[in-house]
Amino acid sequence: MDEVARPLSATSRTRLRRFPERGRTDRADLKAILDDGLMCFVGAVVEGGPRVIPMVYGRIDDTLYLHGSVANQVLTAARDGAELCVSVTDVDELVLANSLFHHSVNFRSVMIYGRGRLVTDQREQVAGLRAAADQLVPGRGATLDAPTRKQLAATLVIALPLDEASVKVRQGPPNGEVGDYDRPIWAGVLPLTQAWGEPLSDPKLRTATAIPDHVARLAGQPLR
Repeated sequence: MDEVARPLSATSRTRLRRFPERGRTDRADLKAILDDGLMCFVGAVVEGGPRVIPMVYGRIDDTLYLHGSVANQVLTAARDGAELCVSVTDVDELVLANSLFHHSVNFRSVMIYGRGRLVTDQREQVAGLRAAADQLVPGRGATLDAPTRKQLAATLVIALPLDEASVKVRQGPPNGEVGDYDRPIWAGVLPLTQAWGEPLSDPKLRTATAIPDHVARLAGQPLR
């Protein structure tokens, strides 16, 4: 269980300058959006220029865990002290106005800034990797063996604290101007629904293995 959450504190980087009323300062909103996501985008300055890559992640309390190959340039930059910017966005609806200017998207998003910490403790490394597996399929991590020493040696695990973050949420219909609504053009929102399909077993499995409950129960269910 998470401890009693402290509210998010605005910094010069996390203060919302456009539509500040869409901001959220409750840390529970930050965690809920992270827990609903599947992938994040991680940015850092690499070799003098910006680099942004998609990545899976896991959350344990107030720490986000990122992992990848020891050759991953963004993670090696983080290991060497570079600041990271991590974003996660959940899209809920398309906002279709009757003017080009007011088209938008209803979304829930977070942006996290900070310096990551290289995880060297093996127990924390494995915990972070299990959290990432659980982010994809809840309950998956506990069913998997821990990585071998060789696999851990080939993996960078970075822990990023959720200390400096912003949350922004857009909901509702288009924000059209008064004159827009005189046009005979439809406007409204188009909800986005995504669902999991039927699991497909890996044909390389050497023994007949039943699809586990934690995977099978997702079939036909909404992503989150």
